[in-house]
Amino acid sequence: MHQMKPGPARPPHIWSRPFLAIFALNFVLNMAQFMTNALVPKLAESFGASATIIGLVTGLFAATSLTVRPFVGAATFRFANHVLLAVTALIILSAFICYALATSVEMVVIGRLIHGFGMGFLAPVTLALASNALPESRMASGIGIFSLGQAVAMACGPGIGLVLLGAIGYGPTFFIGAAAMGAVSVLALFLRSTHTPPPATQRFGWSSFIAKEAIAPAVVVFFLGGAYSVVNSFVILYGESVGVTEIGLFFTAYALALLISRPLTGKIADRFGVTAVIVPGTVIYGLAFVLLSTARSLPEFLVAATVSAFGYGICQPAVQALSLMAVDRPRRGIAGNTNYMGLDLSYLVMPAAAGAIVSFAQSHGTSVPGGYSLMFQIMIIPVGLGLLVFLLFARPTRPQRGEIESSPTIEP
Repeated sequence: MHQMKPGPARPPHIWSRPFLAIFALNFVLNMAQFMTNALVPKLAESFGASATIIGLVTGLFAATSLTVRPFVGAATFRFANHVLLAVTALIILSAFICYALATSVEMVVIGRLIHGFGMGFLAPVTLALASNALPESRMASGIGIFSLGQAVAMACGPGIGLVLLGAIGYGPTFFIGAAAMGAVSVLALFLRSTHTPPPATQRFGWSSFIAKEAIAPAVVVFFLGGAYSVVNSFVILYGESVGVTEIGLFFTAYALALLISRPLTGKIADRFGVTAVIVPGTVIYGLAFVLLSTARSLPEFLVAATVSAFGYGICQPAVQALSLMAVDRPRRGIAGNTNYMGLDLSYLVMPAAAGAIVSFAQSHGTSVPGGYSLMFQIMIIPVGLGLLVFLLFARPTRPQRGEIESSPTIEP
């Protein structure tokens, strides 16, 4: 008798119970975040804030987020991540309550600072929980799928927030977000996560806070994520300035496009390497800002959102996967923390700089829409710089095809 040759091995399964659990909690977290964050610029504007102040307020959470970043990596290495997630949700809950009770720009600022403490821990903790629940050979596609919960929340959250704002006002809307964070805090305690405390004799150093292997990808994220932080901060105000009343659909179109782009590009990255995703994605991302700067109607905004989803939407998880694959499992939290330090810094700098551009243009006679248009055109520059840094410093020295057998080597 002839023995049958075994068929090709099936790829490892992504949807394990631990991954499904953190996916669900991450979805609720992001739904509350997108539902409320879209309202923060409008809340500041309702208190008479200028474009420059709005940019400062919306990006201010990054200041406290950066303050706690040096401790985040060590915390994810030393403590159970599901407990850290529960505490983090409680911190963000208190920020939402502060927004709900705000009667001035100063109170919004306090809320943003508290929010930053929570955000400093949130993304690295959830990313570490997700990555540790994924098989090594499915890391890029798994992180892409993990971010789909964020995509769906992005599709629904801003629109829901704006509808609730019109129906019940700022305070009750922010309280709903706070209630969602409270639920996450309780449910996170039912997760299970493993951690290996370092030896008591191990000394603290930069390696406890920052993964040097992930620094170059963090710089890429600074430029690419910073440009998108400007979109988050100003696209609603820009749309309203040109008479687009349903501008919240921008985020819906972006998120729906992500549902198509991320699973596809995650598989491409797993098979051919992240370069095959990041290079064309960044070029497409730059085109999105050209389209956005000329948008004057809802269909034009929706096209710009869709193009952006096939740009930044596919680059972000690819760069995150690059950071995570550059280190061993116990240091995933530190690598994710390093990556988000770049994102925090971009949120601190870019919206404020973009708001200053708008205010400067308006002070020299440019119309409100014209000021926003100019600002979005200038955002093409950081996108180009992000691509340049990736090609020079962050690109893997060899393509990753099939199963990832070892961490990619990052060029110094």
